Amino acid sequence: MDSRLRTLVRNGFKPFRTELRTFGERDPKLTTPPLTLDEVLSQVQSSTPRKVLFWGEGAGEISSYVAGWMAGKGIEVIVLDGANRFNAYTVSSFARRTLIPPEKLLKSIRIARAFTCYQMATLMGEQLISLLKQEGATELLQRRWVILLGPLTTFLDEDVPEREVRPLFERSLRKIEGIASGGVPFLLFQSHPPSSLLRKGGEGGWMSSKRAYLMRRLFQFSNLIWRISLDEEPQIVLEKGQIEENQLTGTQSKSAPITLRL
Repeated sequence: MDSRLRTLVRNGFKPFRTELRTFGERDPKLTTPPLTLDEVLSQVQSSTPRKVLFWGEGAGEISSYVAGWMAGKGIEVIVLDGANRFNAYTVSSFARRTLIPPEKLLKSIRIARAFTCYQMATLMGEQLISLLKQEGATELLQRRWVILLGPLTTFLDEDVPEREVRPLFERSLRKIEGIASGGVPFLLFQSHPPSSLLRKGGEGGWMSSKRAYLMRRLFQFSNLIWRISLDEEPQIVLEKGQIEENQLTGTQSKSAPITLRL
């Protein structure tokens, strides 16, 4: 964990500045006051979108913090980790900061890891359904959230033939869509792709590489998209979706549509 992430974890991600904007010109009317990540999560928890994507720097560490935050709210969390980035230490750090025994939170988080796209596809389908049904009670399912950590990562493996990647990824998304439509919320966390793909994209970067369609597809699939930036001023920017501004600012304003331009 680099020093920036270590500081953010220690401070509960409070330095984050949150704003609403599009990829094009920002609308000054949609700029919100600085918010903590906890406040953003409260808004996500109370909103109706069932597929929320957080992407960018430090997504792995942030997903671990979010899992702890959800568990602290009494929510059962299932983590499907395709990036091998889940960090139990981050959950324990959150627990100590909130005066909750770490073991209590960790017992509420189930983790399953995948190291190939074939394993990830199985996790996102049959195995996830099995995990959700283990307790057997419908009311418990409504208290469960699923974190997909690195939903694209294993699909970026260049050793896997292109002819297999697209259909496998699409089948996986359809399975998630079906589960989400049944009332299970999903939080997706995707970090930047490996440097090898960035180089192959040339001047256009990652979005010019041959696997860029996977990220575009993930953008289309998600109801809300928050981009994470850990530059000089850490921030989360809402790039796609529609939320009620009064959920963030306390005002009685109308909803603010934010659209992603692909």
